[in-house]
Amino acid sequence: MNSIHEAMGREGLYRPREGRVLGGVCAGLGRRFGLDPWPARLLFILLLMIIPGSQILIYPVLWILMPSD
Repeated sequence: MNSIHEAMGREGLYRPREGRVLGGVCAGLGRRFGLDPWPARLLFILLLMIIPGSQILIYPVLWILMPSD
């Protein structure tokens, strides 16, 4: 599990301590791809409407795997 945390940290995927709403996953993904947290959250919601169910499974997995800042 530590190697996954280290690999995601090297790639710039981490959950920031500031700007979190729930777990910080959308804020971390937004920062990684150069977006503010709110547009990243809106994109996540839009994807949830287009492909229902998949994000409900992906969010908790990323919450567990992404290291905290």
